[in-house]
Amino acid sequence: MKKPPMENSALASAYNYAAGYRQRPHTLDATEDAIELRRKFCIPTPQTGRNGSDVILDLIAAAEPGLVGNTDPNFFAWVMGGSHTTGVAADWLTSIWGQNAAIFQTSPAAAIAEEAVGAWVLDLLDLPRDSSVGLVTGATMAGFVSLAAARGDVLARAGYDIEECGLQGAPLIHIYLSEDAHASNLAALRYLGFGEANFVYIAADTQGLMDNQALQIAMKKQIGPKIVIATAGHINSGGFDDMDAIARVCKAQNAWLHVDGAFGLWARLLPEKSHLTKSIDMADSWSVDGHKWLQIPYDCGFAIVRNAQAHRKAMDISANYLNRGPHDGRNPTEYNPELSRRARGFAAWATINALGREGIVTLIERHCACATLLQKRLAGVSAIQIRNHVELNQIVLRVDDCDESTRMLAKRLNIKCGTFVRTTVWRGETVLRISIIENNTDIATIIKLADNIERLIKADQCE
Repeated sequence: MKKPPMENSALASAYNYAAGYRQRPHTLDATEDAIELRRKFCIPTPQTGRNGSDVILDLIAAAEPGLVGNTDPNFFAWVMGGSHTTGVAADWLTSIWGQNAAIFQTSPAAAIAEEAVGAWVLDLLDLPRDSSVGLVTGATMAGFVSLAAARGDVLARAGYDIEECGLQGAPLIHIYLSEDAHASNLAALRYLGFGEANFVYIAADTQGLMDNQALQIAMKKQIGPKIVIATAGHINSGGFDDMDAIARVCKAQNAWLHVDGAFGLWARLLPEKSHLTKSIDMADSWSVDGHKWLQIPYDCGFAIVRNAQAHRKAMDISANYLNRGPHDGRNPTEYNPELSRRARGFAAWATINALGREGIVTLIERHCACATLLQKRLAGVSAIQIRNHVELNQIVLRVDDCDESTRMLAKRLNIKCGTFVRTTVWRGETVLRISIIENNTDIATIIKLADNIERLIKADQCE
């Protein structure tokens, strides 16, 4: 393979992009963005092939104006995380190697890499070591896999075999979740054939967390199979459901407890946050993202299931040509819903190796300290009302208790200060949610953000 000139290579573009992050404000009008991007991408179907270097240059020119700066330390709009450079290098190798991580025979290295990563994740999170771990695309699919295992297991407890009889005629499964649960949980449940008749919404407090007494009352009203979905790290407040109380209720009711821990589950590594995750290891399954706080490149989530047999049964893909050999190792496809799949274990293995336990702890501690600092700085600004108890890395605020003032602050931060923030509507109010989770965000970044907020608020008051 002939090496292309450096100035024409994808490597050169990647280096320039990573070195400079985003230099322009994050303020382009979405409609104009779409029109311009369609003009460059949506060309007539190519009839003949072209030189690869020219294609890459055209891709760069078409894509870069529409890229979002979520690898920038000033990106606070969503809980996304960045991409660790070691993980990116491993991700490039993954593409070069072109392995299909379906079964052991299609890539022994990929299979064992995932086995190693699964063991590390259980160790880091201090979850039952005999649990099974599936490497999936992200937290949504991790929830899907975990809840698929839950569906089969609670039906089996009720004497119903879903593999034999399907969903038609199955006992009604009641699924209990906060009225403020993340939308990805509802999506996963609908993929699994559940609907509103299955859902029992539990009242939430001001932090979006379940009312435990209401949960207990609701569960006593129904008989039959039950699943409870608890939250470890609310998407807005960063708060945690009372895992200890919920686990005890689930045990009494013979219910499966699933924990949506997309980013918050990593707080389990911090001794000072142990009160948040008490008894979380008593759950039956956990979903967690690898991209958010671990900074593993995209296409990485972990579906963790205490009952490995229920996990494999839910994900089983059987065919004669997929039969195991006598010396085969772990088959990744037994723990995720895909047969043709990327070898996710390589980038995850490399990133966790590069960070180590100490590096992961330092990263999470730094982001939590950043949130605490920002809370303290903004508490002294009379126009700002902080709407959440700052437990982790999330700050939710309003300006002058006014929707428009809150939106205006976000707009000015984006236009004048080089940040990337977005407002959302939570509990009937427009709020500005600041999520601190990008790898390079540090105390200096937050001091600058606080200074900018104070300056913009003061300027408004002087007008």
